[in-house]
This record gives sequence, C-alpha cells and structure tokens, in this order.
Amino acid sequence: MGVDSGLPDFRGPEGFWRAYPPYRRLGLRFEEIADPEHFDADPELAWGFYGHRLALYRRTVPHDGFAVLRRWAERLPTRVFTSNVDGAFQAAGFADDDVTECHGAIGMLQCTRPCHEGTWPADDVDLAIDEESMRARPPLPACPRCGAVARPNILMFGDGAWVPGHHAAKEDAHRAWLRARDASRLVVVELGAGTAVPTVRRHAELASAASGALIRINVREPDIRHDRGVSLAAGARATLEALGAARS
Repeated sequence: MGVDSGLPDFRGPEGFWRAYPPYRRLGLRFEEIADPEHFDADPELAWGFYGHRLALYRRTVPHDGFAVLRRWAERLPTRVFTSNVDGAFQAAGFADDDVTECHGAIGMLQCTRPCHEGTWPADDVDLAIDEESMRARPPLPACPRCGAVARPNILMFGDGAWVPGHHAAKEDAHRAWLRARDASRLVVVELGAGTAVPTVRRHAELASAASGALIRINVREPDIRHDRGVSLAAGARATLEALGAARS
C-alpha cells in the first residue's frame, strides 16, 4: 500500500540502499538501522533515519485505492489491521479507533529506556537531517519525564523496549470486534502482506478461517490454499481501483 503511494520499497538491501544511499557506504541494512540499539549507541544516526521517514510519511498522499476501501467501509462494518506505521489509513479518512497498528506508529513517541509505559504524539518533531550522512542535528526528541532520548513508538527488529501503549487496547478492541461478528460471513482483504514478517498474513488467515473468504492481493507472494480464498498477483492500487470500478 505504501509503495503504491510513492514510498520506498525496503525489500532486500538493494531496495533500501536505493532509497538511502548513505547506508550503503556504512554497510547498514534496513533491519540493522531499524533497531532500538542505535538510539542508545548513536541517536543522531537513528533519528536521521526515522526523522527522514516521519517527514516523508507526513507529505505522502494516500493513493486512490484507499478511497475504494473507504467506500466499502461506508456500506459494511469494517476494521483495519495493519503492520504499516505510516498513518496512511487515518490520513485517508479511516477513524483512528477502527485502525489497529500492530507494529506501532511513527507518529507516536516513547521513552528509549523506557521510564514509563506512556506514549505521546510526535506532532512537534521537525528534525533537520543532513542527507549526505543521514544524521539528525540536535536537539533530538526527549522523554518529558526523565529527559532521555525519545524514539518512535514502533516495534523494531530485536526490540525488547517497545511500549505497546494504546496499541494494546486497540488490538483488544479489534479482536472483540471480530468475536462479535458472524465469522462465516467475514471477508478479509489482505494487501501486500509478505512472509518475511508475517504478522498481518497470519492474522488474515486466522480471521478468514471460518468463511474461507480471503482475498490475497500480493505482487510477490500471492500463494494461497485454494479452499481458503482468492489470490491476485497484482499491485494494491491497481487491483483496488479495478474492483472499485467493477463494483460501481
């Protein structure tokens, strides 16, 4: 979904390095820079990456496929379960209460220690980034309680310090919503959920188990058991627009 809105594709080191050439020189892969350790060892480098992503996500306009989903959601009870951290569903008009961000959100912050279990909005974060070195210039975001460096409230690789915060309550509400539905009539539309980090893919399979109505839209990994739904080896935006046009 994000790539179809013009965001970089981080699949594999080459895709990541095309988006962020300085990390090629440093020999850093996405899973290495996207970890909590850099916020302790080199916070300017860590915030260079996440500060740049935060600014990028803020100026990215969700593609027209989101509008198709919104039109469906206006007619049928709908929830969103996403591993994307960019806030695009809310930007596209989905109510925040209806969006469960299982890996957190870049628009929220937490303490790096963490000294407490709270999170807070990153609305005031506007970092200057040296794009040659991809390092952020101080001052960096800080925890309002203890003064330690703050970090995005995102579940990173090898992350033992992530604070679920309000995401835990939203996930509980999401599962309660599922339990209240007639599972045999539930349709799950899965968009671009891969196997490398299979959180959304597994959730989609479980949620659609009773109905067998899983629509898997995935350019690279569309495989699905034939009795569990339909697979479409295509991009999210183009497929949603085609489905939306056919429905109308």
